[in-house]
Amino acid sequence: MIALGCDHGGFNLITAIKKYLDEKGIEYKEFGTFSEDSVDYPIYAYKVAKAVTSGECELGILCCGTGIGISMAANKVKGVRAAVVNNAFGAEMTRRHNHANILCMGGRVMSEEEAVKYTDIFLNTPEEGGRHDKRVAMLTEIENGTFEA
Repeated sequence: MIALGCDHGGFNLITAIKKYLDEKGIEYKEFGTFSEDSVDYPIYAYKVAKAVTSGECELGILCCGTGIGISMAANKVKGVRAAVVNNAFGAEMTRRHNHANILCMGGRVMSEEEAVKYTDIFLNTPEEGGRHDKRVAMLTEIENGTFEA
């Protein structure tokens, strides 16, 4: 199951992404917001991040105006690797190499078609192991305060 969340700036993208997920038969859970009325993005970032880290949802997708603020908020939750993506290569590599568990995009910096394309890439790209597992483990050590350079 995919966790979905947005603020008013990303509402258009989440709407398009929900249509794509429905067409593909991919289950999702919505955490809001549900309109273009102004809201505070950290609320929705937190809800999606907790759904992912608790195991309630496998992956998350968050959208705001740029993807930046909502990613910063999500990354404050232990266990989250949220990445802002603005192109197809980034959508692939953030899963393949960085094992991102939340995709973040901006409704004011990309089209709905681009957001759907990047969602498709993100959801269908496997994590690559090997040297990348070591690097992702280092990210976890940094998060836990146990990393030594």
